[in-house]
Amino acid sequence: MKTLSILIISLIFTHILIAQSQEEQAVADAVEILRTAIVDADEAALKEITLNELTYGHSSGLLENKSEFVEALVSGKSDFKNMDLINQTVTIVNETALVRHELKADVVDSGNPASIHLGVLLVWQKQENEWKLLARQAYKL
Repeated sequence: MKTLSILIISLIFTHILIAQSQEEQAVADAVEILRTAIVDADEAALKEITLNELTYGHSSGLLENKSEFVEALVSGKSDFKNMDLINQTVTIVNETALVRHELKADVVDSGNPASIHLGVLLVWQKQENEWKLLARQAYKL
């Protein structure tokens, strides 16, 4: 009986770990959709992956709401030529995911080209089985 109990408990923990891993992968996939949408300045994808309550913080201290964030990319004011995300971690607590990574990119911001290396914290919220970006804060490394 003791062996059966241990087996059942082990199976339950294995199931929980697999489900957690799948959720972490779903969040990582959402981050990749966001990265691609930013580089491509894809208005529809940017609007789809972000919540209306978005607060988007830049390393300069500038804060943008959803419409300001999307407009800056779509208009070309901020034009990402490429973007790499490294050292990414995903932590999920209930329906909230915290993602940290380093962002390296070549960007033309208001006509000024620059290479950037930033730390980023993303806050994602799960709504109707989809992960949506709620907040972002970047900081200089």
